[in-house]
Amino acid sequence: MKKTKQILSAVLRLFSPKWWKKNWQSIAIRFFFAIFAFILLFRFVPVPFSSYMVQQQVGHWLQGDFHYRAKSTWVSLEKISPHMQLAVIAAEDQKFPSHYGFDFTAIQKAFKYNGKSTRKIRGGSTISQQTAKNLMLWHGQSWLRKGLEVPATTLLELGWSKKRILEVYLNIAEFGEGIFGVEAASRFYFNKSAKNLTQSEAALLAAVLPNPIIYKVKKPSALVRKKQQWIIRQMRNLGINYLKRLD
Repeated sequence: MKKTKQILSAVLRLFSPKWWKKNWQSIAIRFFFAIFAFILLFRFVPVPFSSYMVQQQVGHWLQGDFHYRAKSTWVSLEKISPHMQLAVIAAEDQKFPSHYGFDFTAIQKAFKYNGKSTRKIRGGSTISQQTAKNLMLWHGQSWLRKGLEVPATTLLELGWSKKRILEVYLNIAEFGEGIFGVEAASRFYFNKSAKNLTQSEAALLAAVLPNPIIYKVKKPSALVRKKQQWIIRQMRNLGINYLKRLD
């Protein structure tokens, strides 16, 4: 009984603004060290799942959908086609080899665009930011999540190589309903291993990454096909040797 009261008391504190205001420094320090330990642990060890996979799985369960299952198969970067590696860089973050986690030019452009546009919101996130968000945080538009994303991304850049960040990103990115990672996506859509993806197939997978629930790989819309062709042109401009710039 006493333990139950203590647990309830601790839970109620989490919903108290006064408690958060009083203990924010301690929480921030603990969060920092927790992320640092997490990054050190998974610097070489395969990542079994991401926080976003858990978020999606639990979300479906809460909605009564017990048929949903987040599927992923870890593969090393050497077993992922260079076309796929280049495709996501060409599509998502062409400054990936040279920046330190943040593309401030892209962020500035996104702010200007979103300030004028009343419809589509444009993001300025790098592959490093997306990896930190998918791996350790949650999806959603909130200042708290964006604030935590900054130290998480910085620690990721300090603790991992660019190759490791790309490897984890390709293994946890969502490519469809319950399909996480390029190996699971390649098997599901093309019935082949990720190491055998062609330039066209890689570009198609990269084309749906902004929102793989709306944009489909199996039945690509004209917009997705247009994005696919744009990515192929960007890949050719960068050249496959661009991957040698990753440390």
